[in-house]
Amino acid sequence: MSGSSIGQRLVLTSFGESHGKSIGAVLDGCPAGLEIDEKDIQKMLDQRRPGQNLISTQRKEKDIVEIISGVFRGHTTGAPITMLIWNSDQKSKDYENLRTKLRPGHSDYPAMMKYNQYNDHRGGGRFSGRLTATHVMGGAIARKLLKVTLGIETNSFTLQIGKTKMEREFNEKMVNSIYKNDVRCPELKTAKIMKENILSAKKKGDSLGGIIESITTKVPVGLGEPIFSSLESELSKAIFSIPSVKGVEFGSGFAGSELFGSENNDLYTIKKGKIITKTNNSGGILGGISNGMPITMRIAFKPASSIAQKQSTVDIKTKKEATLQVKGRHDPCVVPRAPPVVDSLVSLTIADQALISGVIKPVL
Repeated sequence: MSGSSIGQRLVLTSFGESHGKSIGAVLDGCPAGLEIDEKDIQKMLDQRRPGQNLISTQRKEKDIVEIISGVFRGHTTGAPITMLIWNSDQKSKDYENLRTKLRPGHSDYPAMMKYNQYNDHRGGGRFSGRLTATHVMGGAIARKLLKVTLGIETNSFTLQIGKTKMEREFNEKMVNSIYKNDVRCPELKTAKIMKENILSAKKKGDSLGGIIESITTKVPVGLGEPIFSSLESELSKAIFSIPSVKGVEFGSGFAGSELFGSENNDLYTIKKGKIITKTNNSGGILGGISNGMPITMRIAFKPASSIAQKQSTVDIKTKKEATLQVKGRHDPCVVPRAPPVVDSLVSLTIADQALISGVIKPVL
């Protein structure tokens, strides 16, 4: 799978499969001199980790990260940083009936065809959401690198579950509320309704999708390499590596297509000697280059495909229609576990672009 790496100067390579012995990541290109240890990575992994509440899969992986190389005496050395997590709670027998029956909404069929059925189907194998832990391993380091060098911070949160959406616009005062509830919605009243809706769908053997919003502040002007490596292009590529993502928009996004130019244009002004815009419909990016305003994104997740209801499918061995009821432990909604993954991929992309532009040097 030649698509297992992302980035140009800061390169993350993901390895492992859902039910293999381990999963891991190699981060190459991180500047030497960054203070880092397992605790910095573990904090974000714990935010992503399953089995902690009733609205996530009950697969209980501790996701304890080990740094194998690239860190010495508490600082990065400039060498590739290798990180490892050992899998411990696989139940592969739950997937025996899926060897020939295709799961609706999953990658089973195209993966079988592409790899001539040599792919590991257990738990989704290489296509499992479990592999997002490898994104977080690298992203946690990129996040700290951006914070230390440029003061950049990314905060991603659940904006919408099903048809239930936050009523208020996100603000800085809400940051500390994101992880104070199971659905990762900073508006606590709405979070309670979201959780009830997820549990209701789970009871019916069904699932729900939703939307994550991500806001990155203190981004300098000039990141992005037009035309084909524009900041929007690179961010979108990274975000679409998350299973279940089906849409990405920046700023006013699709809603902006309904406006007049006079309504959608961001007018320039000066505040404390700095050029800013009065609104941020561009989402912090113009011409594929950061303009100094917050980078705002919204990411659409489809409903989780593994549901307990009986569904019609095809048996690839007999070439006949069949009925399938998916067993195993699955998320009734993947959205609540996505914020740290989105934070990680946004951080990796922006850090990569900062290294390309020279804003961050190879040695701190």
